[in-house]
Amino acid sequence: MTETLGGHVAATIVDVAREAGVSKTTASDALRGHGRVSDATRQAVLVAARNLGYSINRSARSLRTQTTGAIGLYIPQVLVRSEHYMSFVYGVVNEAAGSDYDVTVIVAGEEARPNYAPHVDGLVLIDPVEDDPMVERLTSTGLPVVSSERFPSGRQPAGVVWSDHGRYARELLDHLAARGARRPALIGSTTVSDWSMRIQGAYRAWCRLAGVEPVIAVAPFGADASLIQREAGAMLAGETGVDALIGAGDGVAAAVAPTLTAAGHVIGEDFLLASCVDSSALQVLNPAVTAIDTKGGEAGVACARMLFELLRGDADRGTSLELPLELLIRESTRGR
Repeated sequence: MTETLGGHVAATIVDVAREAGVSKTTASDALRGHGRVSDATRQAVLVAARNLGYSINRSARSLRTQTTGAIGLYIPQVLVRSEHYMSFVYGVVNEAAGSDYDVTVIVAGEEARPNYAPHVDGLVLIDPVEDDPMVERLTSTGLPVVSSERFPSGRQPAGVVWSDHGRYARELLDHLAARGARRPALIGSTTVSDWSMRIQGAYRAWCRLAGVEPVIAVAPFGADASLIQREAGAMLAGETGVDALIGAGDGVAAAVAPTLTAAGHVIGEDFLLASCVDSSALQVLNPAVTAIDTKGGEAGVACARMLFELLRGDADRGTSLELPLELLIRESTRGR
């Protein structure tokens, strides 16, 4: 061990390696998140470092390895009001902490910073939307990029963690039909993303196969409840026979519920209500709302883990991982 100026003894990388029973190089790779180190070995080294109170000198590490010890996480401003995306952020941060990385959160408004280049080793993007100037800027930096959900344009980053939202939307529609719904409506999102496009595409295809005229309204992602309620009221007033409604975004179903009740409907009996994204608000409503668990935290962990695998050379560019989801049946779709 090395003695500091204050007389305290500080652990070195050699001490950590000896404690973990590995070589100095392996210990260094494990702490930096680089090289081909097994998960078991990395955990053993991290435990040894923690027990010894070892702290990485990030400035020195950066000079030696040309790395920053940080990854970037881009969050479009509109997404910060979504519980799903906040869970995603926590998943990324927790996984990064386990690999001894910091997370630089990148937020852009309508006018993205024209010359912004983050000082990070790689990037995670959340649900990229078409024509987002910051996404274009970040993907042109040459840094490895992992995306949660695919790019709507078809162009893909170094890695992508995605879910088959169309499949789960069809499963939800089949459930509504089995519970007696004959003409379900959809309040989708104006956002052009892989998530929104697949949900709307699955809904239209299901209606076509069922011989049902589709009823769709759209609202901006994260829109105020009053706007969503106006859209729902106008849609229901202009269409006949609608007996179920699906909200695409996680705030839609909760916003629409009072409108349905005010119109004389009994949610879960003569009118079924569901959501393509679950949230705590839907779980505590009376009745609780059937929803798709989109696994925000798990998606964040998977994206960060994939990015670290790319940085270590343990994964090839173009890697793809499907994240399974779950349909949670609740009282709002019990039917008569």
